[in-house]
Amino acid sequence: MNLPPLAERLRPKTLDELTGQQHLTGKGSILRKAIEQGKVPSMILWGPPGVGKTTIANIIANTLKVPFYTLSAISSGVKEVREVIDLAKKQSNVILFIDEIHRFNKGQQDALLGAVEKGIITLIGATTENPSFEVNSALLSRTQVYILKALDEKDLVQLLDHAIQTDEVLKAKKIELKET
Repeated sequence: MNLPPLAERLRPKTLDELTGQQHLTGKGSILRKAIEQGKVPSMILWGPPGVGKTTIANIIANTLKVPFYTLSAISSGVKEVREVIDLAKKQSNVILFIDEIHRFNKGQQDALLGAVEKGIITLIGATTENPSFEVNSALLSRTQVYILKALDEKDLVQLLDHAIQTDEVLKAKKIELKET
């Protein structure tokens, strides 16, 4: 049996399942309100690796039940961006998630401008780098920047307990935590 990696098996599907980032996704928070109202702005999710940037993008698309396209700036270019924009013109409420958006050069970022400005796509970019320096100002001015925080010890213990209790592989192992 070929199982996905643990992180993928445990990936939250709703905001309520998400650990950490309560300042953005907790009850009454700005991003949760936008999602609940179905009016999500184009945004840049900025934070360290492993804090939920991709997960939040997936949750937004799943919650809103809208077309969702993913590109990685490492392996995609203007051609792929234009292909998604062309598809988006035939649909509505399309979300384009670009992982590592800071790796796009100015021309690649410029290819997104018109579609973001006209609302053809809702852009969600993820970056570990400060967007003020890595995302061009024209694109930055058309997005909201949300800062994600590193998970604290309480969050990590909560994730560990959740994994042990819910993951099919770990549940079968009779794991006993002596300390964290």
